[in-house]
Amino acid sequence: MYLIVTRSFPPELGGMQNLMWGLANSLSKHYMIKVFADYHEQHNNYDKSVSFTTQRVGGIKLLRKYRKAYLVNEFIKNNKNIKGIIADHWKSLELIETNKKKICLIHSKEINHGKGTFSNKRILKVLNNIDHVVSNSEYTKDLAISCGVNSNKITVINPGIYPIKEIDKKVLNKAENLLKNKKPRLITVSRLDKRKNHEKIIMALRNLKQIYPNIIYTCVGYGEEENNIKSLVKELNLEEQFLFLKDISQDLKNALLSKSNIFVMPSIVHKKSVEGFGIAYVEAAQYGIPSIGGKDGGAADAIVHQKTGLICDGNNLDEVYSNINDLLTDNKHIEYGKAAKENSNNFHWEEIIKQYKIILN
Repeated sequence: MYLIVTRSFPPELGGMQNLMWGLANSLSKHYMIKVFADYHEQHNNYDKSVSFTTQRVGGIKLLRKYRKAYLVNEFIKNNKNIKGIIADHWKSLELIETNKKKICLIHSKEINHGKGTFSNKRILKVLNNIDHVVSNSEYTKDLAISCGVNSNKITVINPGIYPIKEIDKKVLNKAENLLKNKKPRLITVSRLDKRKNHEKIIMALRNLKQIYPNIIYTCVGYGEEENNIKSLVKELNLEEQFLFLKDISQDLKNALLSKSNIFVMPSIVHKKSVEGFGIAYVEAAQYGIPSIGGKDGGAADAIVHQKTGLICDGNNLDEVYSNINDLLTDNKHIEYGKAAKENSNNFHWEEIIKQYKIILN
């Protein structure tokens, strides 16, 4: 049996939650899995539907880490068949006391602390004293090494995805109606924060509008930048070229992706926040949609430059604009989209889990 200890898990929504669920679900096809996850008010029905056991840990969030560690440590003491522990975050392992195999996933932001700082010392005390550190990209691996993590402990395993399901025709029609037959179509599906760089996309849209008067940019997500994004759209008179949506179903998100031409997310570094990988690029690729990503971060693991999309300097407005225009010229996005769809097969959990099995066995 392997234990998965995580702070992020469905039915809570988010990329980390999807990653940890995909890992637990895929591993459960090969091993007995027990997940220790945070309490969620809607977890009962969800937990009954999965192929592994889940123990939820509630209480005050500040103290939850200690309670979870206590429960994990007690479970290990009382069960002789535990082979190892997989954690979503170094903090999830900090209080676990065992000689069993320990594996920690790293993503970028949570380890990005200056060498010698208090946080850095805590991180290294955990990561340099476990068996394996699983990095979500080559970028995150390099970041970890620069922060002092032992390079011999690091294995790069990209996050996985599940093959797409057919989208209901009614949902596809709804997406088409929202897009109002406008073309070409750009889309971003992400949290609305500075790192995702919506601002540069909207500024590029102003110039693209001169060449493609019927262009539309769909922005799906929620976050602290919502008001700033809406204000910029209004300031630049782009209301007719901009579609903003939040709190929509996964099916509608997928339908909008499938109806788009280019996924645009030229991420940048904002303070200590950086795009460690970018699963959204791969999710778009499944629908034959090429991506434009930023050079800062792990996008290069998800996008094959000049084949499945383009990598640009997200801080450079001219580059963001020219990359979008380049893919739209002579319908180049169609050729790139076909390659993106084929490449997305490499990220299916069926393939990704083989890499986990190597370090688990």
